[in-house]
Amino acid sequence: MRTKNVRVIPYDMAWPSAFERIKGEIKEAVGDLIIGIEHVGSTSVEGMSAKPCIDIDVIIKDYTAFHAVVEGLKGIGYIHEGDLGIPDREAFGYLGKEHLQMHHLYVCPEYSKELRRHISFRDYLRSNPEAVRKYSLVKEKAAELYPNDIDGYIEYKSPCIEELYKECGLK
Repeated sequence: MRTKNVRVIPYDMAWPSAFERIKGEIKEAVGDLIIGIEHVGSTSVEGMSAKPCIDIDVIIKDYTAFHAVVEGLKGIGYIHEGDLGIPDREAFGYLGKEHLQMHHLYVCPEYSKELRRHISFRDYLRSNPEAVRKYSLVKEKAAELYPNDIDGYIEYKSPCIEELYKECGLK
């Protein structure tokens, strides 16, 4: 489910409810096996320009529940894709979710460094409107410069992300 075309749009007030619809389906399938579902990424920050794709972290206590979570998610159309090179963050693709907003789904144990990074960065941005404005402008420019090159888009915005990570204590 790797993005090929890069499109960044202004914040959409529908993103929180889109997240809630996805969360509801996940909770119904595996709610008794998990400890939380977090809306992370740019669509979780009011006012942030973003690619119109909801990022979701499903939190498990540890890997003892992982196989059952994979099976539960499989039952509603999700496909485990592995950690994609990021330890303690398992990615899932999906089929048959046309009724939902496009999204990325990850399952992370509560001790996952990537989960902590996602939540810390989201919370920092939510409390810093100037950082949101700055990062939004960089993302918009990156999408303008690299509309068909996700790697170029990521590379262009990386210095801004690194600076924001330093500001919020992640580096």
